[in-house]
Amino acid sequence: MTVKERDPVTGEIPAEPYAQSNANAGANPYESARLAASFGGREGIARIAARTVDLSQADPRIAAIFAAHDMVRLKRTLSEQFCYLLNAGCDYTGRDMKTAHPDMGVTRGDMNALVENLQAAMREANVPFAAQNRLLAKLAPMSRDVIER
Repeated sequence: MTVKERDPVTGEIPAEPYAQSNANAGANPYESARLAASFGGREGIARIAARTVDLSQADPRIAAIFAAHDMVRLKRTLSEQFCYLLNAGCDYTGRDMKTAHPDMGVTRGDMNALVENLQAAMREANVPFAAQNRLLAKLAPMSRDVIER
């Protein structure tokens, strides 16, 4: 096993970009793929993930958290995670939440701001409220692996 060095800019340990790791997605997917249709399928899910990241980068409450991170990779892995959880036929290639967010100092307020941005992105995409809540229900337990203070 080789030891990977931290990226000098982001401080992150590089993750294999195309290694399937559905176990790292943080939850099991919904059994039915019907919910994914409420999000516009894979393409709609990708747009919602990207919009969430864009809103968060522009949000003065949490923009600093996103500085110096690979936004292309973040948008891809967030989209994969949502797509996997919604059973839209994707595999997740990201790290687990605890490994992906070490020493970031994320607060409950930061997490709430991120969720508000996700909700805004889902509203913009006309995702029905009940479908939004089902995705949020999958994501909510993961916050304990991200919030540090």
